[in-house]
Amino acid sequence: MAKLYIISGMSGAGKSQALKIFEDFGFVCVDNMPVKMFPGFIDICLKNQGKYKNVAVSIDSRAGKSLTYFNDLLVILKTKKINYKIIFFNASDLILLRRYSETRRRHPLGKSVPEGIKLERKIIGDIFAVADEVIDTSVLTIGELKKVISVVAGIQQAGKQYLNISVLSFGYKYGMPNDADIIYDVRFITNPNYVYELKFKTGRNIAVKKYIEKQKEFKVFFSIFSKLIEISLPGYIKEGKSYVTIAVGCTGGRHRSVFTAEKLAKFLKNKKYKVKLNHRDILHGR
Repeated sequence: MAKLYIISGMSGAGKSQALKIFEDFGFVCVDNMPVKMFPGFIDICLKNQGKYKNVAVSIDSRAGKSLTYFNDLLVILKTKKINYKIIFFNASDLILLRRYSETRRRHPLGKSVPEGIKLERKIIGDIFAVADEVIDTSVLTIGELKKVISVVAGIQQAGKQYLNISVLSFGYKYGMPNDADIIYDVRFITNPNYVYELKFKTGRNIAVKKYIEKQKEFKVFFSIFSKLIEISLPGYIKEGKSYVTIAVGCTGGRHRSVFTAEKLAKFLKNKKYKVKLNHRDILHGR
């Protein structure tokens, strides 16, 4: 096992969000692991280190009385020579009260929120005392939290490499994609579908590519479009977004959108982004 992070902290301080961020970084994540089950889970991880190479596990006040075994767990981890790190997420009482007020959630300890916060600090005080890192989320945005975690966890280049971009081509006649963050319509480009020798080809075909690229308006459009996307993506990273879907549509989803999506995917890969390309409707009409 290369990395094991034990996530703990105050309810409302961002533990759940932190686990989601670790998951985005490729970690296997387990929320609210019972302390007594932890050693058995570690054995499973050690037997299958390909799958459980990097692991993040949350242990907090929800564990109840089993937290009395927490120090015993640390002894077991050291005996097994597991390289672990405890990260404690904290926030001021005022911020925690405000967050509970905004979400209207009950405190997991079943008390009033002020009483729950006070009791929880006592219950998990021992974990706080041995934490390797304490992250105060009182004034952090999601994007800032992601950056802090990437530094604390020693994850390098937590920018472009952890923004997963999906570039999708589609045909408007078959409906717009529901999961797209950015949708662009390229039906203004002269349609190869009306050129007989191109009609049954796709945007991957060399003749179709040449037909589209020779159009002056396409060259101007793609230069502006690609730069606009390039300028936008760092903002998504800053805000903590891990997945962005860019959809390009034409009438049938076989010629113009396919070619534009292919060209955009290549452009973004050259900029060192992780890109997945999908042509939703390319087989329609065959």
